[in-house]
Amino acid sequence: MAGQQPPSNVGDDLGLGFALPGGVPTDAHGRRQVHPISPVVHAVTAIPIGIIIVIAFGSGGLFAGDVRVLVMAAVALVLVPVVVGAAAYLSWRKLSYWFDADGDFRVDSGVITRKERRLQLSRLQSVDVAQPLFARLFALAEVSVEVAGQQGSKVSLRFLTLDEARSLRNEILARSAGLRHDTAEAPETPIATVAPRDLAVSLLMRSVTFFLLLATVVILVVTVMASGWGGLGLALVTGGVPILIVVTEFITFFNFTVSQSPDGLRLRFGLAKTQSRTVPPGRVQAIEFVEPLLWRKRGWMRVRVNIAGMGAADSSGNREETLLIPVATREVAYGIVERVLPGLDLAGMEWHPAPDRARRRSAIQWQRLAYAWDDSVFVARRGRVTRHVMVIPHARAQSVRFTQGPWERPLGLASVHVDTTPGPVKVSALHLDAGVAQELVRAESDRAERARAQDRSIRWAAPDTTGEA
Repeated sequence: MAGQQPPSNVGDDLGLGFALPGGVPTDAHGRRQVHPISPVVHAVTAIPIGIIIVIAFGSGGLFAGDVRVLVMAAVALVLVPVVVGAAAYLSWRKLSYWFDADGDFRVDSGVITRKERRLQLSRLQSVDVAQPLFARLFALAEVSVEVAGQQGSKVSLRFLTLDEARSLRNEILARSAGLRHDTAEAPETPIATVAPRDLAVSLLMRSVTFFLLLATVVILVVTVMASGWGGLGLALVTGGVPILIVVTEFITFFNFTVSQSPDGLRLRFGLAKTQSRTVPPGRVQAIEFVEPLLWRKRGWMRVRVNIAGMGAADSSGNREETLLIPVATREVAYGIVERVLPGLDLAGMEWHPAPDRARRRSAIQWQRLAYAWDDSVFVARRGRVTRHVMVIPHARAQSVRFTQGPWERPLGLASVHVDTTPGPVKVSALHLDAGVAQELVRAESDRAERARAQDRSIRWAAPDTTGEA
């Protein structure tokens, strides 16, 4: 198909090209490169790595004034950024992106191994604009595009000018929605903002953080009374880890703002690294309301969400927690969720609790175990210290499973799991009567099949022609 296969030497043909209004090189066929200064940004980002190397291997000689160590330290500080910058330059010359004749997003990259990826925008899950700390020094931004899929479902373009990044995000959203690519950026209306004080207090009052800090105080008191300050090291670990988590999340979710636009929900947050994330309508796979014990007096909850491709574990095993809002009152949280799952009415649902004998399997939370459903969603709840309510639209259910563990089987109990894309939300109705669980699996499978057949969220802004002849 014309316009889909770029020449293999596209990076060499482009050179610096000429500048778009945002400063991004392009060619006559619409293929573009990221900003020419991107290799410099990558080089600057590597400077802390050089510093760490110097401190790790030459700190003794540095403090002693050893000339040889000083020279090696200077070389390391220069060499590491130069090597990283050179590699980034080669990658920059071989990276290009464009929209093909079908309107899908193409990325051609790779120095040793060439890769060409096609992202089908009808399956778009999210498009984010982020400004890491060093990129902000150059007024540049990173664009991440995520579509439903497995390998190669996400690409990141580092770096574009902020205006160009926003323009590209708008074009991707317009094409995904079935609109003209040059459609003007949709307006947005802020609907919720998390105050820094509320964010800090909520992080300190989470159940895990609170109990770890309480354990730290107990360890300090007992150890000092018994044998002096020998337990200080352990206290630093038990107290330092939750504090580090609190600080990290505070920096990540600082100034969290939720806005509504025709493109979907727009989330902006971050202190050192600012991020702007757009979640198109119909792309939310599952939602979870989380209420820690100490939050309930204030009426606070956190809203976690699964979005296809986001929240999956990376190569290091780390998993990103994707949120609609890190902390909010019940009314605000329900109002936000109403915008992505219209008509959700948890209060009006008929809950089916776990049987009394589930107490022998789960003595603490058995009274909270229950499930419910309506025409649109399946809901399950669990937890007593920290309460969880998980919601999944029937159309987003990928499979329904029946499990019966060794502690459930003698009691005639079983659990039902409604699977969706990887992420923080796991939808499970725990410790039900085994016969009820089997029937629930069949019923939910049927509901999911019917809902998928009626789902039209792929082109949410395009005219509905299902009723036309």
